[in-house]
Amino acid sequence: MRVQLRMGSLRLAPKFINLRADSLAGMGVLAHETRCGAKSVLLGGVLLMGLGCVSAPQVEAPVDYRYFERPAPGEAWSRKIERWQLREKRDHTRSELAAVSSATVDSRVDATPDSPSTELREKYESFRAAQRQDLARGLVEWIQSQALDHYIEDGAIDHWATFEETLQTNGDDCDGLELLTFHLLRDLGFGEENIYRAVVYRRSDDQHHMVTLWFEDPSDPWVIDPTGAMTKGMRKMSELPDWAPVKVFTEDRDYTVLNRLRISG
Repeated sequence: MRVQLRMGSLRLAPKFINLRADSLAGMGVLAHETRCGAKSVLLGGVLLMGLGCVSAPQVEAPVDYRYFERPAPGEAWSRKIERWQLREKRDHTRSELAAVSSATVDSRVDATPDSPSTELREKYESFRAAQRQDLARGLVEWIQSQALDHYIEDGAIDHWATFEETLQTNGDDCDGLELLTFHLLRDLGFGEENIYRAVVYRRSDDQHHMVTLWFEDPSDPWVIDPTGAMTKGMRKMSELPDWAPVKVFTEDRDYTVLNRLRISG
């Protein structure tokens, strides 16, 4: 994606690939390549934002997403995801963090009293959830600040970098920088079953973007945006009605997102 500053305005040069229109049927998505949020530019004390500052009307469309649907055969997004998955596995050379194994609890400790109190358990779980959210918010602040220095446009061809490629080239666009949040959340123990990469699009202009979704709530994930094009802070998907998810995936999994209300309607 090319960013052009002209008289204080921001104009985006679109890119396209040959996506089959029927592969995104029902989602209202045009056949666009992933076009990522432009890097924020601090110029003369004025913050010029790519995507994040576009004054598009908020679309209050009802949503109830089914995030983990099997993709249709031959779906264009899935072909692109599969190519990235193969390269990510091949190029993944970083050291694994030491696995934290669950301690074996003596069977005598398993015995519970007839009327156990849940107060301490509830305090523990509440504190753990609060600490995780604080950690994730800190990660959002960090990655968006790094995007100011390490956002690199792909050029004419939108290449989905691997994690190792992003580190070696000292940056990338949204689909490369997003890998830092995707990997770091899992490295910090958030659980692979709860952290996914996601292709999203803006309803008002079909602008595509890459973010990390944290499924603390299975039906309404937190959005971790590497560039701030979709949201500057950490917000729930339901709080961003002008954006809609298209795909969620990891190195091994690939799902299509459907809107339950659109299907039932």
